[in-house]
Amino acid sequence: MTDAHETAADRSLRTTGGAPPDDAGSSASQAPIPLLEPREGIPPVIADADALAEVIAAFAAGSGPVAVDAERASGYRYGQRAYLVQLRRHGAGTALIDPVGCPDLSALGAAIADAEWVLHAATQDLPCLREIGMVPTRIFDTELAGRLAGFPRVGLGAMVENVLGFVLEKGHSAVDWSTRPLPEPWLRYAALDVELLVDLRDALEKELDRQGKLEWARQEFDAIASAPPPEPRKDPWRRTSGMHKVRRRRQLAVVRELWQTRDRIAQRRDVSPGKVLGDAAIVEAALALPANAHALAALHGFGRVNRRQLEQWQVSVDRAKALSESQLPQPGQPVTGPPPPRAWADKDPAAAARLAAARAAVTALAEQLNMPQENLITPDTVRRVCWEPPATLDTESVSAALAGHGARPWQVEQVAPVLVTALGETAP
Repeated sequence: MTDAHETAADRSLRTTGGAPPDDAGSSASQAPIPLLEPREGIPPVIADADALAEVIAAFAAGSGPVAVDAERASGYRYGQRAYLVQLRRHGAGTALIDPVGCPDLSALGAAIADAEWVLHAATQDLPCLREIGMVPTRIFDTELAGRLAGFPRVGLGAMVENVLGFVLEKGHSAVDWSTRPLPEPWLRYAALDVELLVDLRDALEKELDRQGKLEWARQEFDAIASAPPPEPRKDPWRRTSGMHKVRRRRQLAVVRELWQTRDRIAQRRDVSPGKVLGDAAIVEAALALPANAHALAALHGFGRVNRRQLEQWQVSVDRAKALSESQLPQPGQPVTGPPPPRAWADKDPAAAARLAAARAAVTALAEQLNMPQENLITPDTVRRVCWEPPATLDTESVSAALAGHGARPWQVEQVAPVLVTALGETAP
């Protein structure tokens, strides 16, 4: 147990104005304590097989939950791979592992597979951990726990301060973690990110239990841990910022060609696509449909591009301009679910009335339960049930519809009765 842990254990659940109050409505007022250094100091970065084997043995011999975190180089490198993995476990201390030097961490993942992994915002880190062989069977997500418990600020720094009473230095969260060697201040920050994660987990578990939400949280954590990897996004070029300005199919084709060319270059160079060409430049070229490289150079975002690169981008524009009508992309993606809610009033006024009533009911229930509406039930699930409601509006049929759209048992139990009432009130 660290010095910080010992102090945190004395404080139990601390609320400094950013957490749910206790039953009496009071909150603690002690000044938060800066956490400046890991108790054992900054551990060496593990970057070879022999050192990794020692870490694996130590963590396999440790006890209790394992705090896990990962650092990526978003905005600097292509993709979302991990460039540093941090772990902490009672009896093993803290480990900092370089996935560049140790790209296969499946043995480490297997060594701690039976333990509960404690992560903050697990859905952000699990994909890059999965890529290097680390796949948990049980998790505790401290960010999601904070949402369910009603904390208004659920970033790690805010949670550690409001719950445990310590201040984490957060100045290095957006740095280029692919840098080698990693500077000492960054490594200190990384080690501190897992220093109190298990303590935070323990305090949040008590708070969730106090509120009667612990089983709800466990169902959410199980759903995250068992979820399959997401399917690749269809037509990712459609997410180019500023796409709302692009209306004509020929212009859409230019966006697609420039996006795909940029993606190939970014992947080859291993840099963030935005460092190759900005979204604003892609959209401007699509709107202008430049006739040649000289005209392209006059557009914002292309003025400092050298001649060879300009010609490369112009080739992409020309390729889009040469496509036949049948080869041009359609203005919108095929919709598999209900149409956008803004269109409901025209397409199906009765469905629009159902959605308005359902949204109001779910919002009121979320406020009553003191949690964000989207954590109580996803807006998409509500839309789908309202667009095609069960033929018989009773708790059993609405519960089946919610479960069919992926709602967890606790969500079905809470939401189904209010939806039955809301949909019933709007029935003809």
